[in-house]
Amino acid sequence: MGFEVIARPKGGNIDKMAEKVFYESINLLGGLKKLIEYRNLTWLPSLAEAAYVVVLKNEAMKTYGEIAKELGITEQTAKNIATADEEEVKKYLEGELEDRPKEHIAGGIAKLAYKKLKEEGRLDTEEVEIKHEELEVLDIDWAVHVLARIKGLDFPVEKDALLERLKGMVIKGKNIEEILEKINYPVKSPAQLLHEIKLHI
Repeated sequence: MGFEVIARPKGGNIDKMAEKVFYESINLLGGLKKLIEYRNLTWLPSLAEAAYVVVLKNEAMKTYGEIAKELGITEQTAKNIATADEEEVKKYLEGELEDRPKEHIAGGIAKLAYKKLKEEGRLDTEEVEIKHEELEVLDIDWAVHVLARIKGLDFPVEKDALLERLKGMVIKGKNIEEILEKINYPVKSPAQLLHEIKLHI
C-alpha cells in the first residue's frame, strides 16, 4: 500500500490537520518556552499519536479498529485517546486536581486542541501556529513527520521498507539512516518505531 492522503469529500488533509492539532496542543501547554523548561518530555510521541487519533476519528470518521491498524496501536488505546475526558485533563493541567486523572492525558490535550481549532475555524486553514524553524531547533516535530511518512505501511516491517519511506530525514542532527541501523527488527508497530527512534536520538 502506498502513501495516501485521507481526505473527506469536503477536502482537508489528515496529515496537515494532525500536525496542526499537535502544534495547538503545544500552544495549550504553554508554548515553546514551557517546553524548553520540560526539555525531557517523554510524551511528545504520544501527543503526535493522539493528534492523529483525534483527527482520524472526527475528520475521517474511522473506527477504533481502523485507527488502531493505521497507527499500530491497540484498539483500546485508540478508544482511550478518543474518549478521554478533556475537561478532567484540563483541570489536571491547571493544577485543580490533586491526583493524575485516569484519562489518557495526551488524548485529552489533543481533544482540547482539536476543539479549539475547530471552533475558531482554523483546522482547515493553511497557516500553522508554530514556526517550523523553531520546532526543528527544539526537535519536537519529528514524531508527527515520521507518522505521516509511514502511514499505510504494513507492520511488522523490516529496515528496507522503513528506509524507503524515511530516507533523507534528520532527527536531532542525526540522519534517519544512522538511527535505523541501531533499532531492533522487525518493528511491530508505528508506536514501537517512535519509541525505538526516541531511544537512539
